[in-house]
Order: sequence, then structure tokens, then C-alpha cells
Amino acid sequence: MSSSDDDLPVLHTLRELARLVARHQGLYVRWSRGPATDLGKVMSRDDLTGVRMPGLSANPLDIEPWWERPAELWVARRLHDYSHLPREKGPGVRPWVLLGHECARGPDNEPLVRDVEPLAWIDGKMIDEAREEVAREAGPWGPLRRTSE
Repeated sequence: MSSSDDDLPVLHTLRELARLVARHQGLYVRWSRGPATDLGKVMSRDDLTGVRMPGLSANPLDIEPWWERPAELWVARRLHDYSHLPREKGPGVRPWVLLGHECARGPDNEPLVRDVEPLAWIDGKMIDEAREEVAREAGPWGPLRRTSE
């Protein structure tokens, strides 16, 4: 990890992340080995086909106007939906928050972002907090990557 990754602050709670989202539009969470790895190439590859995509794949954190529940639940859901990625993509993959501009959409309809400004790492304990927050809600939620039974 480079010093630029080391210099990023770490967000520890859903409340901290919700406050950040309330202050900024255009925030995304990216699950990767970090800005030092990603910003040199500012592109992603489709995992299925290997096709180069014109930006970094990321997931939006902006809260939709129709959302009537607490901001903490929104960000918990956004984190929980992709919490399978570190297991699938291997060691060193973790979530971080960035400010960016959507330039296209990937084959899974995910935003592809450019003009990336890294803002913070997301502490692994926040993923546990997100899992607990989601578990308190009614309904069988799970990460988007669900295993078949």
C-alpha cells in the first residue's frame, strides 16, 4: 500500500458514513485494493468478459429522494449488498469512499466513474455493523451474490 492510501482517513461507523453522504453529492463506494492501485489506470475490467471499461466500477451512495428511512440504513444496505466482494476478489480488497463523476455504465448497470477523489477507507467493523442493521429489518436480505440452495 502506498503512502497515499495510508493518508486516507478511516470511517468507523454507519453514522460517520451517513453524515459524509449528507454533506456531498456524487459519492461512491468502491471495493478494491485501494486508490494507489486504481488511480494509475482509472479503468475496470468486466469480470465475465474481460472487456475494458472506461472508468472505475463503483456503487452510488447518494440517498434517493423517495427514501423515507434513516440514512444509516441506506448506507448499510449499500455496503451489505456488495459485502461478498472481498471473498470473491481476494486478499487486500476492501471498501473505500470516493467522490467522482459517472462517465458510463457497466454490463451490470453499475456506474463507471472518472475524476476520482479518494475520501476515506471504510473500516471492516462497519461492514459488520451494516450486516447487523440489515438483519434487524424484516425480510430475507443478503448480499447480491447469493448462493443457490
